[in-house]
Amino acid sequence: MGARGAPSRRRQAGRRPRYLPTGSFPFLLLLLLLCIQLGGGQKKKENLLTEKVEQLMEWSSRRSIFRMNGDKFRKFIKTPPRNYSMIVMFTALQPQRQCSVCRQANEEYQILANSWRYSSAFCNKLFFSMVDYDEGTDVFQQLNMNSAPTFMHFPPKGRPKRADTFDLQRIGFAAEQLAKWIADRTDVHIRVFRPPNYSGTIALALLVSLVGGLLYLRRNNLEFIYNKTGWAMVSLCIVFAMTSGQMWNHIRGPPYAHKNPHNGQVSYIHGSSQAQFVAESHIILVLTF
Repeated sequence: MGARGAPSRRRQAGRRPRYLPTGSFPFLLLLLLLCIQLGGGQKKKENLLTEKVEQLMEWSSRRSIFRMNGDKFRKFIKTPPRNYSMIVMFTALQPQRQCSVCRQANEEYQILANSWRYSSAFCNKLFFSMVDYDEGTDVFQQLNMNSAPTFMHFPPKGRPKRADTFDLQRIGFAAEQLAKWIADRTDVHIRVFRPPNYSGTIALALLVSLVGGLLYLRRNNLEFIYNKTGWAMVSLCIVFAMTSGQMWNHIRGPPYAHKNPHNGQVSYIHGSSQAQFVAESHIILVLTF
């Protein structure tokens, strides 16, 4: 046993310990520093993203649409990181701009944002903001934007695509149409809740009262009901209203006209054959008569 174990002990005594090459230590040290730096950078991005979302949630708690200037736009929309979608309305609401369409679009935009803010599905994945021309001229210049109002969607990652700009001229700016567009771009479905409007009910009640009062006063002579000329005039008015595009306006909700915020030029005729302004219906109605 002792004789057989002697060669084994000699072989073990003859082995030399293995060491790492001297040049490996700088490499390992560099790799360790790189890992630490990447981990610190990732932690910094997470902290920055958390700070952004907390700030946006705080603004949303006070109002459903928050206004942005150039600095806020670049910080919360253009600069990563970002894990939320942002809907931005570019507008010109100052009185000196005289943009009636902007005010009408702002009312619909407010209805949409309030519907999202007070819905049970509200979360930190979608926010609504606004950039006014007089508060963010540099933003308009940066985006090469020369008209208002304009609605854009800024996705969580990447740049906005062509479909991320709402086709206001063709579809109109009704809150329901905006909600449908947002659902297509973000998969967030918003149910629009409009404040109660009793003007239609009041108008219908007045019309029924007027007709009822007229029939009561003429109860002994109702021959005018069988007047063919009168019914023909009523039918022509309905036909003219339909051919003028009034029903299309009611469905699509287009603006009355378009005013360029830069040169103040007002357009009453739409440049595309796929859309129209409300003013065109009035012009056609007058020309028809």
